[in-house]
Amino acid sequence: MQKEAIIIRDYQEADRPFLRTLYLAARKEGWRWLDSRQWRLEDFDGAILDEKVLVAEMEGHIAGFASLWLPDSFLHNLFVSPGKQRQGVASALLAACYPLCRGTMALKCLTENHDAQQFYLHHGWKIISSGMGEHGKYYLMHWVNRPAK
Repeated sequence: MQKEAIIIRDYQEADRPFLRTLYLAARKEGWRWLDSRQWRLEDFDGAILDEKVLVAEMEGHIAGFASLWLPDSFLHNLFVSPGKQRQGVASALLAACYPLCRGTMALKCLTENHDAQQFYLHHGWKIISSGMGEHGKYYLMHWVNRPAK
């Protein structure tokens, strides 16, 4: 069986309705330990405000997105549609983010989100510290871009 091609492209305003739905569904699926009753489709709008957003497509359909706060090289969001997980979408999005940032990239990963922690650790990220945020305890993680010699 041939693996589906993943296309990474820049966000377009026409993506907003679908990405709102994806963001809500992926958080509900991935963050089951949190109370999601107050979450709304419009939460996506605030989550990407003033950020660089990349969209992943498979067979012409949106499969996920990543958003970066470029001034701090901070990966704010990386979400994959629940039906497209474990198919390389998150890895493709992450790989597309690296060239947009210089030096060290950072992200916060909820401590309860064990799958995400393993994903980032597998991709060379390191846990630097921990803290408390809006959704509970998190790890601050860094990835260092080391130029090839």
